[in-house]
Order: sequence, then C-alpha cells, then structure tokens
Amino acid sequence: MQPTIVHVCRHGQVLNPDHVLYGRLPGYGLSELGKQMAERLADHFADVPLDALYVSPLQRAKETMAPIAARHPHLEVTEEPRVIEAGNTLEGRNFGRFNQRLLFPANAWHLRNPFLPSWGEPYREVAARMRAAIADMAASVPVGGQALVVSHQLPIYVARLDAEGRSYLHNPANRECRLASVTSFHFLDGRVVRVGYTEPAADLYPVGRRLFRPGM
Repeated sequence: MQPTIVHVCRHGQVLNPDHVLYGRLPGYGLSELGKQMAERLADHFADVPLDALYVSPLQRAKETMAPIAARHPHLEVTEEPRVIEAGNTLEGRNFGRFNQRLLFPANAWHLRNPFLPSWGEPYREVAARMRAAIADMAASVPVGGQALVVSHQLPIYVARLDAEGRSYLHNPANRECRLASVTSFHFLDGRVVRVGYTEPAADLYPVGRRLFRPGM
C-alpha cells in the first residue's frame, strides 16, 4: 500500500532588517532571497501529484505558498490556523543580528525552563495542535495521496519529535528544519510510519553565525 504523505514546508527567509523576533506579528514577508527559496520549493513540487494545499495564516507562509500554488492551479489553498508559529512572550523585541542580547541577564527569567519552554507556548500544546492538523490533512486526501502545508520551524520540528517519539526538549539552534525545507510525514492506516526530510533550497542558504533563538 502506498503511504499517504503530508509535506510540511518551512517558509523562506524573511525580510527583517531590524532583527526583530517577529513570531506571530503581522507584516513580515519574504526577502528577495526568501522568494528565491519559495521558487525552489515550487520547482521541487512542480511534478508531484498533490491533492491538497494548506498554509499558516502568517504572511511569510502565504508568500512561500504562492509559487507552489501557481504550479497547481487546480487546487485551492486552505488557511490552517493550527500550523501557525508558536506563541512567544519575547515577540517584538530586538536581540541583535545574532540574537546575542537574548543571553543578557535581564532575559534569564524568560529562559529559566527549557522543558516547557518558559518563553512561550508549551511544546506539548504545539505538538498536539500540529499532530491533529497533520492527521486531518492526511485524512483529507485519497489513500496514497499527498498534501502540502507551509508552516514554521518550531511547530514543524516539534511535530517531528512527537511523531518519532522523541523528547520535546532540544536546543533550538540545532533543529533540522532549515529555511524552505520539507519535513514529510508518511501515513499508513492513519498513523505516521516514517518522517522524511529534504532541503530543496540548500544551495541558497546564507552563511552566517546564529546563536540560540526561541522560535521562528
């Protein structure tokens, strides 16, 4: 039996010259490089027989979806609020280009408990909403079919940890969920049997240093 697959894509690079931890804030769209990444995703899925398209309500996700949807004009794009970025109490603040100010003592209270995490929406809640959303997407297409959704790094990675039965506790700097990457959940008989991962825009990734960042 062919598995039913839900491809969960991370959005492309965001235009953020002020280095704000933008979270769920409106008005953060793709940079020019981010638009190139979105085109790479569109190329990657151009010949894939997709049956359904879903997207987070946030602008950067919708702009990433646009060229993918253009390659599959017979499909409508459904907004799915359950795959939105994780809530974050630090949202809207500027921590510097490499997030160095995040580690200042004044922020220690927010970072006190990485198990929850203490700086935002609990991982278990993120996992629950993502698990339900991805399962519903799998059920919305024919058996052996494929759905695609554009979401955000933290929710995607926590969904993967959940599906693989791993601990939610992790170092955000080490998430395997780069810009415009694809994490694919393979379903048989209503349950995830495999999670795949690929990076269609790997050659476009900017080279640079990055410290701990609780979100995106």
